[in-house]
Amino acid sequence: MNFINYKDSIEILKTSMENINPKSQKVFLSDSLGRVLANDIIANFNSPAYQTSAMDGYAIKHHNQKLKKLKISAYLPAGEETNSEVLEGECIKTFTGSLMSCGADTLIPIENVEVVDGYIIINKEVKKGFSVRDIGENFERGELLIPKGTTISYPQIGVMASLNISQVEVFQKPRVAVISTGSEIIDVGESPQNSSQIVSSNHFTIEAMCKEQGAEVVRVGVVGDDKQKIKAKILEGLNSCDIVVTTGGVSVGDYDFVKDIIKDFKPTYLLNGVKIKPGQHIKVVKVGQKYIFALPGFPYSSTITNFIYVVPLIKKMQGKNPNHKIIEAKLKEDFRKKSKKEEFVACNLSYENGEFFADFKGKKNGTSAILTNMLGNVAIMQLGENEGNKKRGEVVTILS
Repeated sequence: MNFINYKDSIEILKTSMENINPKSQKVFLSDSLGRVLANDIIANFNSPAYQTSAMDGYAIKHHNQKLKKLKISAYLPAGEETNSEVLEGECIKTFTGSLMSCGADTLIPIENVEVVDGYIIINKEVKKGFSVRDIGENFERGELLIPKGTTISYPQIGVMASLNISQVEVFQKPRVAVISTGSEIIDVGESPQNSSQIVSSNHFTIEAMCKEQGAEVVRVGVVGDDKQKIKAKILEGLNSCDIVVTTGGVSVGDYDFVKDIIKDFKPTYLLNGVKIKPGQHIKVVKVGQKYIFALPGFPYSSTITNFIYVVPLIKKMQGKNPNHKIIEAKLKEDFRKKSKKEEFVACNLSYENGEFFADFKGKKNGTSAILTNMLGNVAIMQLGENEGNKKRGEVVTILS
């Protein structure tokens, strides 16, 4: 098998995604949390539309503060129209959110005055315009407030609610089917029938990672090393989802069936082995417009390859930038590179005095089955196939 290098594998995957046009749908604003905006949100009015009060107090003419005593001519609760005008020597009691009365240019708070026989006695003056919200203070008509491609969180929901948007256009969630294969694995909640069986974590890990990226996940489940059953599960995934992710069955063993089964779907091969550690036996194919990612069975391997290859596709299908964020960090300790492949290593990432640092405290050496190395403030260090051992203080590439 002629494995390609990592850089070429990324370019192949990017090329395959160029013609993906994310589909959109309308959802209620209350259901939009975590979804990705499919169009720009532009203000169609000023907020506030009129000058309003920012606190409880008295609407006045600023220069009238020198009089020290002003007559209360009217009261203006929030939510009421104002036909009143502030005249010389007068004021209008005004509440938070009330419109500012005609003729007033300043609000003096209630804490700064005393009320005596229908007049206010000014004990402390304020500057001109104090506590008056200007027209368009929050946003102005025609202003771009939230750009297309933004992942919706509570501030975006609040702003859209203030715009009276009840339904919002978002990109559809890609559907991902997750299948774990191997006769040695059982599903969570089942009891081992013999000492060789272990509980599968892969489908839970992959599902969680895909959901974090906004995908809708269909957990097809665990299936033993049975060609017909595996093929049926993959077909089930292809029929209902955009992406099928399998774990296990891609290496060179007698019972590694997945690599042979996907040939039956007459796919277009994108990746058929990559010079990476872990996960060199990864296979990525397209069946029509659907993707199959056949990942290794070891938990750390499947987690890393899902992060490297599947996550960018999920992002792209939602109109997001598919590229991983790259951070440069200094090593706090020496690191010995284990191979001449592109390596992806779990590390601890910290930020100290304006710099990022990476270390391997608590990370275990061993096989690609050690999923616990992903615990903690984890990040993924990437070392090129032509790079060698690293010394403390050297700068390395971190993917996030």
